[in-house]
Amino acid sequence: MVLAAIADQITRSVDIVTQTLTAPFSDPVIRLGVTGLSRAGKTVFITSLVANLMDRGRMPQMQAAANGAIRTAYLQPQPNDTLPRFEYEDHLRRLTSPTPSWPEGTRHISELRLSLRVQPTGLLSGLSGPRTVHLDIVDYPGEWLLDLGLLDVSFAQWSKLAIARATGRPGGDDFLKALSGIDATATLDEGDAQTLAKTYTAHLNASREAGFSDCTPGRFLLPGDLAGSPVLTFAPLSVGAYGRGSLGRELERRFESYKRNIVKPFFRDHFSKIDRQVVLLDVLGAIHAGPPAVADLRQAMADILGAFRPGRNAFLTRIFQGRRVEKILFAATKADHLHHTQHPQLTAITEALLREARDKARFAGAQTAAMAIASLRTTVEQTVQHQDGPLNVVQGQLLGSGKQAAFYPGALPTDPNQLLAPAEEGAQKWLDADYQVMNFAPAPLTLRPGDGPPHIRLDKAAEFLLGDRL
Repeated sequence: MVLAAIADQITRSVDIVTQTLTAPFSDPVIRLGVTGLSRAGKTVFITSLVANLMDRGRMPQMQAAANGAIRTAYLQPQPNDTLPRFEYEDHLRRLTSPTPSWPEGTRHISELRLSLRVQPTGLLSGLSGPRTVHLDIVDYPGEWLLDLGLLDVSFAQWSKLAIARATGRPGGDDFLKALSGIDATATLDEGDAQTLAKTYTAHLNASREAGFSDCTPGRFLLPGDLAGSPVLTFAPLSVGAYGRGSLGRELERRFESYKRNIVKPFFRDHFSKIDRQVVLLDVLGAIHAGPPAVADLRQAMADILGAFRPGRNAFLTRIFQGRRVEKILFAATKADHLHHTQHPQLTAITEALLREARDKARFAGAQTAAMAIASLRTTVEQTVQHQDGPLNVVQGQLLGSGKQAAFYPGALPTDPNQLLAPAEEGAQKWLDADYQVMNFAPAPLTLRPGDGPPHIRLDKAAEFLLGDRL
């Protein structure tokens, strides 16, 4: 194992030197990682971003698009032949059909290359012709990103945290009941291991459905071909000493195998090569779910920022050699579910969550930002008369029924502490407010030539993530 680690480090050092020497003679590449938590809309974000970079009529806040520096954009074969291609054409077809529908969510890693032909601007713009900048978009589930925190903890430490989180969460009582009926010091019984793993997985799925963000291990939620394998057949146990051949010793071994064979290869082969990162968050969904979900989202954001902070973990220090994530955007999605008069409040809440996450992670290095966006606008704004006066609402087509409905989610506070303080104090409900969410279907689109799908601040997000490189 030591020899393998040394060989891996030598290989990476050679790769870094090779990239450094060849970079001046090759087209620049931006590797953009896109991930998100709990139905935040990664697939729609990527689809709309690519469509709006190819047809830039709705991108006024992206400087290179507004001033005409981007001459053209086109899709090319991705550089990694071993990864599935992001199914851009199929997703765009579903969103723009006469009867549009939401595409399937992200269940595995995928990649897409968009090449931009850019004319340099500034003093030297007349001395050089257009150049090509490749944008390699890497799409992966947010649950995988949260798994990085497992590399820093032992099985006993993770078990203690996981059991504490299960208390009071959906499905947690069923898992704790199953755990209390099993003796982890007894000889391994595969049936007991499977029972614990299944009830713990059910608890994670129920928690995610209820709006909680920190639901690890992530592959328990998205097992793919690993479903039923021993590497996904473990669960947290009460802290104790486990003898050889016991259930506890075997589950501890499988936990370490999960880190070694699942978590580390993902970060080594994919995550460590990312230059820019966007993390999509369903902040409105967390607010609707209540203070515990907001507190959990805040913790998840701190854990995510920790993933971009090499140095605290020897493995991370090795994989990040010679590379650094330059920018990280935390984007609160579904801004179209609010009237624009409430967008500043949503942005302020997201920024406050990010500030706390930065402090908790003691993060420094990359440039970070927070904003409220809608990758695809599904509603129109209206003002209706209410018994208390005019009310700013949004109207759209309800998912499932197809009916048109006007929606007012509740007034978000101008001071984010009105939400963060109850979450920090462990409150279970909001005392003086009731926040609602509604699921809208994508609206039928009529696009003019040169226009991408309608959005809210997607151009501003693209400017932050890509503008300096274009």
